[in-house]
Amino acid sequence: MALTFELIEKHGEHEQIVFCHDKTAGLKAIIAIHNTALGPALGGTRMWNYKNEEEALIDVLRLSKGMTYKAAAAGLNLGGGKAVIIGDPEKDKSEALFRAFGQYINSLNGRYITAEDVGTSVKDMGYVFAETHFVTGISPALGGSGDPSPLTANGVLHGIKASVKEKMKTDSLKGVRVAIQGLGKVGSYLAGFLVEQGAEIIVADINEAKTKDMEKRYKAKVVSSDEILFQECDVLAPCAMGAIINDETIKKINCKIVAGGANNQLAENHHGDQLKEMGILYAPDYVINAGGLMNVFVELEGYSKERAIERTETIYDNLLDIFKISREENIPTYQAANALAERRLDSIGRLRQKHPGQMTRTFSTLKIDNR
Repeated sequence: MALTFELIEKHGEHEQIVFCHDKTAGLKAIIAIHNTALGPALGGTRMWNYKNEEEALIDVLRLSKGMTYKAAAAGLNLGGGKAVIIGDPEKDKSEALFRAFGQYINSLNGRYITAEDVGTSVKDMGYVFAETHFVTGISPALGGSGDPSPLTANGVLHGIKASVKEKMKTDSLKGVRVAIQGLGKVGSYLAGFLVEQGAEIIVADINEAKTKDMEKRYKAKVVSSDEILFQECDVLAPCAMGAIINDETIKKINCKIVAGGANNQLAENHHGDQLKEMGILYAPDYVINAGGLMNVFVELEGYSKERAIERTETIYDNLLDIFKISREENIPTYQAANALAERRLDSIGRLRQKHPGQMTRTFSTLKIDNR
């Protein structure tokens, strides 16, 4: 138990950690609420076959803190939270498991709102919705917005545009070479959006069928997963798992810009310092990939796809603001993004402390009476 508390202390000042266990349903999960200064904590539920409970705890603590910064930098009235379910998403899913999980979420009375994430789906969130209203990204048939991937990809597209504007001084993506690592939902949508804008794409994925589809559909150049990070290109767009900018890869990266949809792209903060020293512009991941969060925020207000698209397009201006702070203060862009988020957390958080009724008003706007 001492190790558990040490891990919690090491990963920041979290407001609440909830361990969820239902033996009958086979549920082992952890919910982490990092900060609710700006509003209720919102973050997806990840299902992953973690090696052990310690690994799961570290992941949820890290991810929930990232959600606080993501929401703050995106200008949303939301806090940061995350949940992880320990299990194999290919074998261990069941209606009972997700409904048991939904009961735990419901017990938090709106302090945490969940959504789909790695290893979970719109269908899974439908089971959660059977037990609680505090879930987003549900099927349109249930009044939700469905799969947020297209909106996430749209946000990444506008983030790439802002990055190209900053680094290459052009408003056009025509002829810009973009290397996309990972062709999951976000990476695949992004590929299509980029080609529509006139960009040239290089792609890699462990699934050969996906790369062949991109080659046939968009005339994409296909390379192996081992080669994609080191392609000569204008933009490297990581859209797979995190920590891909690390001690080994950073030496061989051959791009002008790193801007993609993956979470936690920097293995450590000092890799962000190195990118700056190398003259490579880094679009902080939690800013450029905030489109999915923006989409579900709009769902909480009463969903409109047009408003969701408009929200994701604000990522362009958000990144330009961060690049400006980076230039003026001569700090790496990841530090500039943190500074922007922390200033908002501090200023709006202090207002909330003076006027706690505002938190109640935020909760009352949630569509919790339409199930």
